[in-house]
Amino acid sequence: MSLSRLCQRCGLCCDGSLFSHVPLQPEEAGPARRHGLDVEELVGGAPALRQCCTALKNRQCTLYAQRPERCRAYGCRLYHALASGQVSVDEAFSVVDQAHALLAALDESLPPDTDVRPSPVMERARFADLSEHGLSPETRALRERTEALLDAHFHGGPRHFGEGSGEP
Repeated sequence: MSLSRLCQRCGLCCDGSLFSHVPLQPEEAGPARRHGLDVEELVGGAPALRQCCTALKNRQCTLYAQRPERCRAYGCRLYHALASGQVSVDEAFSVVDQAHALLAALDESLPPDTDVRPSPVMERARFADLSEHGLSPETRALRERTEALLDAHFHGGPRHFGEGSGEP
């Protein structure tokens, strides 16, 4: 099916490009930890998966059958556009490929990630832009172009999984 092919080619909802965390139901935290996922507590104590999800390998979920409810329910704007026939599979794949190309170019333009656990590219770019020296004008423009594409085709709203995105 073309919808699952889109998700298998993409992985942006799990790699930290769109969201920093995926909220979990309290009863999902234990099983997620047992599967080796990085569960953190948000303000107020609510459990959440830190992104990049450690179950993501080669843009695919290695725990697909056991994934949390928020992961099951989420569908990005591009997914819904493909499902409703607003875009073709080839058009959707082209957008995904463009997003990955922009993210790769942005990654190359940033200082190396020295964290033990690598940080997502967009997170690194935002933090670098807030640092004392900030981003170069070229890298800032690339970050803004990448963010605009992600907003338009993937989350289109705040950087929190499922909040205000207009998606399930």
